[in-house]
Amino acid sequence: MAAFWRRKAQRLARADGSRKGALDPGAAAVVRLLNGRAPFCTTSSCSGRLVLAQGGGAAGAGGCGIHKQNCTWLMVAHGTCPKEEMAALEKATGDVVLKFEPFVLHVLCEELRDAQLLHSVAVDSGFRNSGITVGKGGKIMMAVRSTHCLEVPLSHKGKLMVSEEYIEFLIHVANQKMEENIRRIDRFHRSLELALKPAAGASSPPPGQAETHRPVYRRRRKRRAEPERDAHAAPEGPGEEPEPESDTESSLGIFADMTI
Repeated sequence: MAAFWRRKAQRLARADGSRKGALDPGAAAVVRLLNGRAPFCTTSSCSGRLVLAQGGGAAGAGGCGIHKQNCTWLMVAHGTCPKEEMAALEKATGDVVLKFEPFVLHVLCEELRDAQLLHSVAVDSGFRNSGITVGKGGKIMMAVRSTHCLEVPLSHKGKLMVSEEYIEFLIHVANQKMEENIRRIDRFHRSLELALKPAAGASSPPPGQAETHRPVYRRRRKRRAEPERDAHAAPEGPGEEPEPESDTESSLGIFADMTI
């Protein structure tokens, strides 16, 4: 697909649009693995984060800027967060929420089957809110998402509305979610490596490899079917073959031929 390759080339040539201008370390391995495979191109990612956000509603999980839609981030952490970081609440002058946002990844895929493979691996790895969208122009996007988010209001008009004890409890819960998020990313990366190996091998099998197995299987089935031909009527249509036996019977037949 020429359109896909054009989009991928343009995307990979574009400078990183985030404030820090680089991938999150926690997402880098997955992003590089996918971009190194022909049918995939990542368009945005975030490894997951803990945020103290003030005003303007929630910031989206796809970007990494400090100001998003009139929302100021008083504190951002892409890993577990010590409770000392919550001292940023002292800077609050408006409504502040503590948010945990899990790993998110958007991937442009060449074909629908590529997106389906990626979706299956993502769901099995714990990212059960993942999904596929197909645009009118045939643009296929796969989003890797999770559901274990957290958003808790802490202050109103600059006034802290909860106790210090409760803040410590929230940090503990948020850090547990971050640790689970890291485990899921690692599981997704390892599963993706395994899933892409056979997929890469299947696209260009060694010449004659598939043919070497099929004739052997047919000869054994044919040899076993010879005594039964006289007892059964011939197939109705030209070139039709008899209905295949069940998998269990076929396997037992092959095993018997091999052992006799």
